[in-house]
Amino acid sequence: MREVRVRFAPSPTGYLHIGGLRTALYNHLFARHNNGKFILRIEDTDQTRFVEGAIENLIESLHWAGVDYDEGVFVEDGKIVQKGNHGPYIQSERLNIYKKYVDELIEKGYAYYCFCSKERLEQVREEQKIKGLVPKYDGFCRNISLEEAKKRIANGEEYVVRLKLPQNYDVKFHDLVRGDIVINTDDVDDQVLLKSDGYPTYHMAVVVDDHLMNITHIVRGEEWLPSTPKHIYLYEVFGWEKPIYVHLPTVLNKDRKKLSKRQGDVSVEDFRDKGYLPEGLINYLALVGWSPEDNQEILSMEELIEKFSFERVSKTGGIFDKDKLNWVNGHYIRSSSVERITDMAIPYLIEAGFIDDEFVQYKYEWLKLLIHTVQESLDTMAEVVEKVEFIFKEHIEIIEEDALEIIKGEQVSTVLAAIKEELKNIEEIDEEYAKGFMKLIQKATGVKGKNLFMPARVALTGTAHGPEFVNILILLGKENILKRIDYVMKNYIN
Repeated sequence: MREVRVRFAPSPTGYLHIGGLRTALYNHLFARHNNGKFILRIEDTDQTRFVEGAIENLIESLHWAGVDYDEGVFVEDGKIVQKGNHGPYIQSERLNIYKKYVDELIEKGYAYYCFCSKERLEQVREEQKIKGLVPKYDGFCRNISLEEAKKRIANGEEYVVRLKLPQNYDVKFHDLVRGDIVINTDDVDDQVLLKSDGYPTYHMAVVVDDHLMNITHIVRGEEWLPSTPKHIYLYEVFGWEKPIYVHLPTVLNKDRKKLSKRQGDVSVEDFRDKGYLPEGLINYLALVGWSPEDNQEILSMEELIEKFSFERVSKTGGIFDKDKLNWVNGHYIRSSSVERITDMAIPYLIEAGFIDDEFVQYKYEWLKLLIHTVQESLDTMAEVVEKVEFIFKEHIEIIEEDALEIIKGEQVSTVLAAIKEELKNIEEIDEEYAKGFMKLIQKATGVKGKNLFMPARVALTGTAHGPEFVNILILLGKENILKRIDYVMKNYIN
């Protein structure tokens, strides 16, 4: 049996789309599950869409997500390098290879030179649309002899090379997700294989590359399904062994439409910036269109590899549910070490202006306690700013109705005055003192239970519910607690 070899072959047109990451992930899982090889190839034959830095960003996104590969394009010491025995892995460096195979198709009569202008092609398509036909090339140049075509080229005429599909021919293939598929060539265009700029189209390059790189399974989005007959026909005329095809369902939003930039986050960088953990995003993304037999929802990369198969991939588009993603991501935040989550939180806190680099250096243990205090309540790291804001505020405004009601209680001024009095006797609040602090206030006032704790919480945080009160005392410290109580007594207690 052949060694399983799969590839992810994106175009360097900007960012890595979340749907692209899922395609890469499924390739990765399938390769690892079958002890195969996973290749990263860059398909840059459309030079008009090339974006500077896109290859580096793409590789960085895969690396961040933990989707590793064995061959292809890598970044080392800031430079793009290629590793493996089937290179180059960047299509624009393979132009001579494609030219050789295009020439072979022309000589054997499976492709032809086409001299139609853009204006003529547009006119043909418009006429076809008016007649209610599927717009496609009308074969105008199919019967130009090779001799005449070469003369016209020698005279400097611009041309493309098109695939010469046979008429009324059923192309059959089996898709691991969709089953047996039959498409008739009468419904397919004579596809351009070589553009006028000398670059191959996707359709030519992908077949040549996949064959020469010994790709056994082609795993890609379902938008490529209509192109597959052209690719299979090329395999047939070259006499090459055909790969197995897997067309994945599209990642959809809640309205069952394709995820697009207009509707919000779609790039891996967007999700990274919002504070999703790589394992949270990967775990959730694996479940958008696939599920394990036992319907387990929290899965490590190792478990995903162990359980993955294309038999469990859905035929219909997978819904990308942000709430479900947040739930999965929250699980990983809660199960991570406080050191990791603190380090991830620091850039958000610096950006919010709460802390600076010097603060991090001298008060790291304090920051750890701060993050530990809110870690259970986080779904994404970006939420940390909102969750800890109350600690950094000079004054706390009490807005919630239940909190306002609590602070108006008749015993409140007694409790707050006792807190002020007690704090006069100490220099700083350590953990041991904080743990026994409210017992001292109870003893001094005779107030206990909710009547004691709730007003203290509201006065210090502005809310009736929240994180561990002992931690709040330590985090605020003596001076801030006194300031807050003075402010509340002056502004909320008559």
